[in-house]
Amino acid sequence: MGELKEIAKLFFKLGTIAFGGPAAHVAMMEDEVVKKRKWMTQEHFLDLMGATNLIPGPNSTEMTMHCGHERGGWKGLFVAGSCFIFPAVVITMVFAWAYEKYGQLPEVEPFIYGIKPAVIAIILSAVFRLGKKALKTTELGVLGVLTLIATLLGVHEIVALFCCGLVGVLWYFIKGNRNASLSLLPIILLQTTNLKVLLTFLKVGAILYGSGYVLFAFLDAELVNTGILSRPELMDAIAVGQFTPGPVLSTSTFIGWQLGGFWGAIAATVGIFLPSFLFVLLLNPLIPKMRQSKVISAFLDAVNIAAVAIIVAVCIEMGKDSFTDWRAIVIGILSLIIVFGFKKLNSAFIVLGGAILGYLLMLI
Repeated sequence: MGELKEIAKLFFKLGTIAFGGPAAHVAMMEDEVVKKRKWMTQEHFLDLMGATNLIPGPNSTEMTMHCGHERGGWKGLFVAGSCFIFPAVVITMVFAWAYEKYGQLPEVEPFIYGIKPAVIAIILSAVFRLGKKALKTTELGVLGVLTLIATLLGVHEIVALFCCGLVGVLWYFIKGNRNASLSLLPIILLQTTNLKVLLTFLKVGAILYGSGYVLFAFLDAELVNTGILSRPELMDAIAVGQFTPGPVLSTSTFIGWQLGGFWGAIAATVGIFLPSFLFVLLLNPLIPKMRQSKVISAFLDAVNIAAVAIIVAVCIEMGKDSFTDWRAIVIGILSLIIVFGFKKLNSAFIVLGGAILGYLLMLI
């Protein structure tokens, strides 16, 4: 029971302060569960991260479930995932209610302005730690650089991950090794109210690959092109997903509210996240077994370095959007100094400090 409380507390906290998208969430998680609490080794965290990138659903949310499973079994998985999602869902519901009542969103841009560069510093510190563990050989380093270049040139991250993994296996055989064993997954079930909303988001949650941002293309096709939602409403929903903490997929909660009020929000939230719980429940026990196979181990090593490379690519893209003037650069440099200089400092303070500094500098 004590372990479940610990899991609940940690992931509720992360769900409340984890701004900046999947890469930032993973960085904060690695800091909490590997560096501070030592629930698992860095190598195993990397394996979980690499494997998670290969299944549908929101990657950072699925990583919370993996971490919860490591600490508290299947109960820990559900507690971690639910507690991480809960703050974002509640905050998004408040915004959805206000939007429905007043027709506009509150002004939060000055705070987000400062959060973005601070989050990039947090991601870079995680990349540094994870990269050291993932970089086992020179060949893996080359694969990582190639994956980074491919991602920056626009290759889809899932394609980049799979290709890197397959090249890793190919290299394993070229070196003269043999031996193989394989295993995979999926399955889905359900039932509830607001059935159309539930089924729409369940379908998206079951096939959504990559980061939460891919969600917007799916929703455009599913809701805007079919006339269920207007494009301005979708854009406002996306904005809410961007400036609330926790998973970007809380956008679904906002849209569900617009389509069916409170129960519509619940139906959309359950639909989008339910497949992830099931996928992780099936995948988590397989990962240690996958490590026992030398072939799959070679695949995982390559996927792990590719996953780190993709985080670096995300960081570069975020940097292009964030470091637009001297204020953002000042916040970024200060955050980097604090992240690497005060390694025991909780990342929540860095996020909060970035938000306050962003607000103050915007007054100048």
